[in-house]
Amino acid sequence: MNLNQVTVPSINVSKAIAFYEKLGLQLIVKSLPHYARFKCIEGDATFSIHLVEELPKGNGVYVYFENKNIDAYVEGLLKKGIAFEELPTDKSWLWREARLKDVDGNQLILFYGGENRINPPWRIN
Repeated sequence: MNLNQVTVPSINVSKAIAFYEKLGLQLIVKSLPHYARFKCIEGDATFSIHLVEELPKGNGVYVYFENKNIDAYVEGLLKKGIAFEELPTDKSWLWREARLKDVDGNQLILFYGGENRINPPWRIN
């Protein structure tokens, strides 16, 4: 099995498209006002947005996007006006992460995990 895509809710798909294009995702399906789908910068995974009348309550979904040059990537996004809740920080789980929210409040984590992404020292064999 392989992960195909993750879909997040939006109350304004057009506005969300502009945000995710700023992040560098490639728009491959635009079915306004209900749906949009993007190809990730690397690999074959896709990411999509679907229209909802009301956003979910609580913490919601956390979406992780990996980038090998996380510090330079975040710096470029800051120059484009993207606001972050947390700039790149080394975490105790051996990843470097930056956190932000999209235009609908969905939690995004931009990170680099390197070898520790799949093979942390505490991995079960």
